[in-house]
Amino acid sequence: MNAIMTRWATPLTLGLFAVSAVSGVALFFHFGQGAFHEMHEWLSMVLLPPFALHMARNWTPLANYIKRSALWAPLGLSLVAAGAFAAPGLLEGGGGGPTGAVRLVMHAPLADVAPLFKTTPEGLRAALAAKGYKVGDGDSLERLAEQAHASPFALFGALAAKP
Repeated sequence: MNAIMTRWATPLTLGLFAVSAVSGVALFFHFGQGAFHEMHEWLSMVLLPPFALHMARNWTPLANYIKRSALWAPLGLSLVAAGAFAAPGLLEGGGGGPTGAVRLVMHAPLADVAPLFKTTPEGLRAALAAKGYKVGDGDSLERLAEQAHASPFALFGALAAKP
């Protein structure tokens, strides 16, 4: 077991963390959602056992952080930050997906969200049609995404992309 920890724990933790970081940044900027989403989820799960081995291998330095109380403030800050992101979704039923203003924009008729894209309702419909979306009266970004079997965020990206 010690040979596994010595040879594999830290390199696997580093490699999988790098993959998770790159895919996470890509997802944050809505780049390559289809390519990165599943990879990010699965390889983040695969990261957990090497992380546990890394923690076991480096238990003495970690215990020193605990003794000096140098671990508690960063861990507390991390939990507060995580809670700030998780709380709205959990308080709204925990169903996942977008919350708050994003949900309002996705459900609103295109005529209502056109000003957010600095265009008229007709201009927004034309831009979406030019990108291959079948736009009808009263459609929302969510409905168009469902019809195209795409993410509503893909529509945001399509509208933000240069023609």
